[in-house]
This record gives sequence, C-alpha cells and structure tokens, in this order.
Amino acid sequence: MWHPKKTKPILQINAVFCIILLTGCSGSPPMTLGVIDGKLPPCPDKPNCVVSHDYDQEHFIDPLTYNGGFPEAYSGLIESIKQMDRSKIITRNSHYIHAEFTSRLMRYVDDVEFYFDPKDKQVQIRSASRIGHSDMGVNRERIDALRTLFKQKKL
Repeated sequence: MWHPKKTKPILQINAVFCIILLTGCSGSPPMTLGVIDGKLPPCPDKPNCVVSHDYDQEHFIDPLTYNGGFPEAYSGLIESIKQMDRSKIITRNSHYIHAEFTSRLMRYVDDVEFYFDPKDKQVQIRSASRIGHSDMGVNRERIDALRTLFKQKKL
C-alpha cells in the first residue's frame, strides 16, 4: 500500500543528494594558475594533468603551433574553445587564456591554460583536473580534440 507521507521525505532526501552530487564536484580553482617566468606550472604527481613544458614525460603533451600571425591564432583559439562542449573562458589577457571545462554527468571541472609564445609561434598548454586522482585520459583527449579544431582554422 502506498503512503504519501513516507514517500515525500524520501523524495526530498534524494533531491538534496542530487543537488550536492551535481554541484559538489567542481572544487575551487587552484592557486597555482598562471604564468611564472614564461612557463605554466608543472603538473601535480597525479595522472590527471597534461602540460606542454618539458617537466616530465608522463605529463608531457606537444604545444599547439601556428604559422600565421599572433592575433589570428589568438582569436582562432578562442573560437576553438567556444566550439567545445561545456567550455567557459574565465580569463583572457594579452598572451594568456584560462578556460574551464565541465564534465557532463558528474560536473567535474578541469582548468585549461594557454600561453602564447609569438616568437616561436607556439601555444603552451596545461590541462588539469581540480579534484580526484585519475581522469582516464580526459585531459589529454580534450587537448587532442582542441588541437584538431585549431588546425582546421589553418592559422
């Protein structure tokens, strides 16, 4: 027999649990974001990060490259980021971009940084999960997908 008084608290508890689950996985932005002495920071000792500076082989990923001018490459990268699902550009300044990418189901947030080196026509990259240990290769796959979008612009 169905009892509406017993069902209502269960539904409320489930709703609260879902709200916590969907909002509790984002974490806070790390204090280590940004460029120091022309470099993005190294990855932590976890497999949920990639970086294009030559800190260690486990986390290394190639930087983006371009052949055209810096302004076109900068705007092309902005367009490429916006094309990707669940992306949000947080910071844009003369040679640096910080974007957040949020996973669909668990709402995990990854911080992705880009630092332009116009002299070498490269964009240094760092993509790191805010929480957890492993990302099952998501950060590396995201940068590879972004690289494909960026190359399609023929910059």
